[in-house]
Amino acid sequence: MDFKKYKTFQVVADTLNLTNAAKQLGYTQPTITLQLQSLENELGVTLFDRVGKKTYLTPSGKLVKQYIDQTFALLDEMETELRKLEKPHGVLTVAAPEFYCTQYLSLIIHSYISENPQVKLQLFSCDSNDAMKKVVSNEADLAIIAGPCESQQMESLPLGKEDLVLVTTKELFEKHDVKTLLKSYPFITYKTGSNIQRLMNECLQEYGFTPDKIIECVTDETIKRTVLYHTGTALLGSALVEDELRKGTLAEIHRFPGKIETSMVILKKRMDEQNIQSFSDIVQRIWKEWN
Repeated sequence: MDFKKYKTFQVVADTLNLTNAAKQLGYTQPTITLQLQSLENELGVTLFDRVGKKTYLTPSGKLVKQYIDQTFALLDEMETELRKLEKPHGVLTVAAPEFYCTQYLSLIIHSYISENPQVKLQLFSCDSNDAMKKVVSNEADLAIIAGPCESQQMESLPLGKEDLVLVTTKELFEKHDVKTLLKSYPFITYKTGSNIQRLMNECLQEYGFTPDKIIECVTDETIKRTVLYHTGTALLGSALVEDELRKGTLAEIHRFPGKIETSMVILKKRMDEQNIQSFSDIVQRIWKEWN
C-alpha cells in the first residue's frame, strides 16, 4: 500500500482544488495528477469528476475517502500511543500496609509525580498478604510488603531490614517485672495468617515467650495504638515505634535485630512495563537514601 498516493488523495479530496493541494503537499500539479491516476488504476474506480472548473468526489471517491480518513486517524492514534511509551503515563496502583503508606510512600509519591506528571497514582492501604493478592490479581501494579514473598509469579526486590521490638508502655514496664507483665497482659498481634506471623512466632520462641492471651488486629498502627492504651505487649517493627521509644511512651522489652525485610513485589511478566519500572527505580533510590 503506497501511503503517499492515499495521502495525496486525502488532501485533494479535502480541498477539491489541485492548486491548494499542491501547496500543502509540496508537489507539482502534474505529480499529483499522476498519483491520482495511479491510485484509480490500482483500485479500478474513478475517484473524481470535473464539472466546469469544479472538482467533485464520485460515490466511489466518497467511500474511499471515508476509509482513508479512518486509516490515517488510526495511524495518528498509533503514533500517539507509541510516544506515550517513551514516558510513564496513565494509572499506577500501589498496595502497601498503612505504616508504609503514611511514613514512606507519601514522600515517594510526591517525588514520582514531580518527575512523571502524566501518571495518576492510586494507593491501597492493606496488610502485606492482601497487598500481594492485589498484585497477583492485577488490582495493584506493585506492592511494598513486610516479610517474605514466596510466590513464584512475583519478583521480590529487597528494600531494607529493620529490627523487631517487643514493647509495652513505660507505665506497665515500670509497674511489673517482665515475667509478670508477659503473663498477666495480652499479647497484641496481627490477624492469623499475616505475612510476618511465622517470623514473629520464631522470635517469641527464641525469647521463650508463649502468649496465653492474644488480641488480633488488622494493621500495625492499630496494634501500636492498642499497646499505647496500656492493654499489653506487642512485637512491632522498630521503624514504627522508634518515636515512641525515644519519647518514652513505649518501653523496649527485647529487640530482635534485622528480622523484618521490606520488599517491593512485582509480577515477573510485568517487570518491563514503563510505569512500574519508573516507580520501582525511584522507590529503590529513595529507600536506599533512608537506609
